Amino acid sequence: MFTINLKNDTHFLCAAEDTILIGAQKENITIDYSCKTGRCQSCKAKVISGTSFANIDEIGLSEEEKSQGYILTCVRSPTSDLVLDIEDLSGYALEQVRTLPSKVDKITAISSDVIELQLRMPPNATFNYLSGQYVNIIKGDFKRSYSIANTSSAANLVFFIKNYKNGRFSNYIFNEAKINDLLRVEGPIGTFFYKKTNKKNIVFLATGTGIAPVKAILEQLDENNFDFLDKTIYLFFGGRNEEDLFWKPDFKNLKINFIAVLSRSNEHSTAEKGYVQDIVVSKKMDLSDTVIYACGSENMIKDSRELLVKNGLSEDAFYSDAFISS
Repeated sequence: MFTINLKNDTHFLCAAEDTILIGAQKENITIDYSCKTGRCQSCKAKVISGTSFANIDEIGLSEEEKSQGYILTCVRSPTSDLVLDIEDLSGYALEQVRTLPSKVDKITAISSDVIELQLRMPPNATFNYLSGQYVNIIKGDFKRSYSIANTSSAANLVFFIKNYKNGRFSNYIFNEAKINDLLRVEGPIGTFFYKKTNKKNIVFLATGTGIAPVKAILEQLDENNFDFLDKTIYLFFGGRNEEDLFWKPDFKNLKINFIAVLSRSNEHSTAEKGYVQDIVVSKKMDLSDTVIYACGSENMIKDSRELLVKNGLSEDAFYSDAFISS
């Protein structure tokens, strides 16, 4: 067993055969994670001291990041005691992962390639989660991960399902699913939720169905009537064309700056032209006083992190949830 030390005086024991992430979870220590496959960088950590072994290739890290001592805790196992520059998030009220039955309650097409799926949980069953987390939806012998697009105060769980070619679950939803179909829900999972900050600017980046967890987080902040008088909140929502921007914010209490972004030109659109990360930089905000929440494709997450850090964002002020086709 090796001792893993985190920067806020937390430590835990981890077996050599476990990844650092699994070791933390076994000890009820919560550290950032999302994909668990070494691709998304959510679990990125800088090694202060100690050694570890990569069980699979850390696809999410550049060679420069590796040379600077960064690792991905979801695929790394310790070979000595370690000191890591990451925080313990156990102070947040995270629910234990469990599996519950659910039934398809509504299937609504909200664009040509996105369906809003609503799942009904069993009567009297409680399924609490932090807005921004995801679940595994299980059908028979396979499961897929989807972020919950609404807060836990709602009766149903809402998901945005994009139609992917050869996507097993999306093919089922678009072509086979019927009301009252029985599915199972495993969760809640993930650490993509709002975290208190002293930063002035709170910036959300989303592309496509990556708006799901961002929508849930913003709705939670609105419901709780958070006092953000000293902060400025931005939402940059990007897509290729107008149809991809299938949701717009409408809050009672929360005041945000909403910027629609299209990567393909449209002379009739009021949206800004380009990519969300480039538009953020164009706004000339003080990125050293900014925290970013980004959800979308792996490429968007990677490009956004690199560009924004290059322009002054702190490495530890970038939270992400990368969507993988399914």
